Amino acid sequence: MTHLNDLIARALARGYGLDPAQQRITVAFTTTQAVRHDGRTCAYRNEVLSLRVGAAVGSCAVEPGALPATTLEDCVSATVAELLTHPLPCVRVAALDALLMLAYPHTTANGARPHSLAPGSSIAKSRARARAVVELLPLENVRRVLVVGVVNSLLEQLHHLGIDYLPCDLKGGTTERGEHIHTDAAARLDDCDALLVSGMTLGNGTFDMFLDHARDTGKPLVMFAQTGSAVLPQFLGRGVSAVCAEPYPFFWLDGGPGTIFRYGGPRR
Repeated sequence: MTHLNDLIARALARGYGLDPAQQRITVAFTTTQAVRHDGRTCAYRNEVLSLRVGAAVGSCAVEPGALPATTLEDCVSATVAELLTHPLPCVRVAALDALLMLAYPHTTANGARPHSLAPGSSIAKSRARARAVVELLPLENVRRVLVVGVVNSLLEQLHHLGIDYLPCDLKGGTTERGEHIHTDAAARLDDCDALLVSGMTLGNGTFDMFLDHARDTGKPLVMFAQTGSAVLPQFLGRGVSAVCAEPYPFFWLDGGPGTIFRYGGPRR
């Protein structure tokens, strides 16, 4: 069965119609944010590594401050083929994402359904994205969702709909509503009937575990993806039931209108 490393091997073998040895990184950059939405008590930080190949940008979230100082210099001018075998998982994922953005951009011809986000405050746009993500779940058949990568707006939307959830994140802590955040998602897999999982799992090496569980049990697996927005649609019908893909630039970068892309799932 297909896993992340299988996609990398296929890319190296020119299986996506592009020779990664001929695709060169022209821009490498990181985007770092600290945020606390108006009316919220929880604050958090994000950092994302992005690589540009031609018109495409591939991205992978990282732990803030974890990237070695020389990472950007190592990536610039390297070929995608070189970076697909880089020792850092985040570099491999961002490089694969950039290549697949070139091969399969988020267009209707490739199965994407554009979804507009209206301009607004950070909290308004976060809530709008959360509604778009949660709508990809088969809501009428879901009682409890395992949410991996805590986004309080997603939890808020599930609560609004009366759907129980188990919040999981490697950072632990508590949610905006004071609920305990589980750090061992693997231990809670059997306690849910659907999974809502961040694309960040591609970069931290846990994605295959959720993919295998969904395949083995038939549970819906919905991915919300700033990391690997072009990678995760490759798993549709292979364990992933739906993807909310959000390529760079991300919704939290400005207050203007934006577009995310939905694949699979119910059409609402």
